[in-house]
Amino acid sequence: MAENCTHNCSSCSSSTCSSRKKESFLKEPHKQSSVKKVIGIVSGKGGVGKSLTTSLLAAFANKQGKSVGIMDADITGPSIPHMFGVNERATGSEKGIDTVVSPSGIQMMSMNLLLEEATTPVVWRGMVISGTVMQFWTDVIWKDLDVLFIDMPPGTGDVPLTVFQSIPIAGIVIVTTPQDLVKMVVEKAVNMAQMMNVPVLGLVENMSYLSCPDCGKQIEVFGRSRAAEIAAEYGIPAVARMPLDAKISQLADAGRIEDYETDALNQVFASIENAKPRKAE
Repeated sequence: MAENCTHNCSSCSSSTCSSRKKESFLKEPHKQSSVKKVIGIVSGKGGVGKSLTTSLLAAFANKQGKSVGIMDADITGPSIPHMFGVNERATGSEKGIDTVVSPSGIQMMSMNLLLEEATTPVVWRGMVISGTVMQFWTDVIWKDLDVLFIDMPPGTGDVPLTVFQSIPIAGIVIVTTPQDLVKMVVEKAVNMAQMMNVPVLGLVENMSYLSCPDCGKQIEVFGRSRAAEIAAEYGIPAVARMPLDAKISQLADAGRIEDYETDALNQVFASIENAKPRKAE
C-alpha cells in the first residue's frame, strides 16, 4: 500500500496498491436471458471428441429434467447443430437473437445456425471470432436455463481466454484421449483454469476402450487408460471413460445424438451439479 494512501481508490493513480479492487471483465448476459450455471468444455488439443462430449453431457442433463443450452463457441468448426439434427437458421429482432431448439428442447446457438449454407467457411481473424462468441453471450436470449454448456475450440487461444474472462464460468470439464501426451495436454488446460481461477470439475477420456461384442472384455485400443491417475494427480474430482462405440458416431451423423444412452457420465454430471454458480460482477 502506498505511504500516503487515502483509501479512496477512485482517485488513486497507483498500479501496485494492494487495496485496489481488481477490475472484473465479466459481462452481463442479455437482459432477457436467465442462466443459472455455465460450464465450459475444453481440450488442450483437437480431435479428442470435445463437441461430442458437450452434446452427450447436454443430452444427459436434459434427461435428468434440467433446462439445458449449448453455446457452440468453435466458430470455425461448428458441429453441434448437425449432431442434434438441427438445420433451421436462427432468427432475431432488435431485442436480440433467439436460440434454435433441438427435438428434445435443448437451446443452442452456433455459427452454422447463422450461415446461409452450413458448408460456408468462416475465414475470420481471432479478434472477430472472439467478438462473435461474446455476442453469443450478450446478444442471444437464453431462456430459463439450469445449465449452459460452452463447447470451446481446442487450445488456450483467443476464444478460451475470452470465455474465461468474460463469461461467469462455474467450472470446466477437460476432454482427452488415452495417449502418452495426454498428461501434458491436461496440464495445459488445468494451468489455464488455475490462472483464471476456474475450477476443473471433471475429466472425460474419450475412445478409452472398445468392448468386445462377443465376450464384453474391455480392449484398450489406444493404450492403457491414465484418466484416473491423472485426475488424482491434479485433484480433478470426477472421471468418465467413454468407449469407442460405433453407435455414437452413427447417431451423431444421423443428427440423433440425444438418443444415445450411457451411465459413464454420472460422476462428471454430479460434479457439475455440485459446482457453485458464478454471476457477472
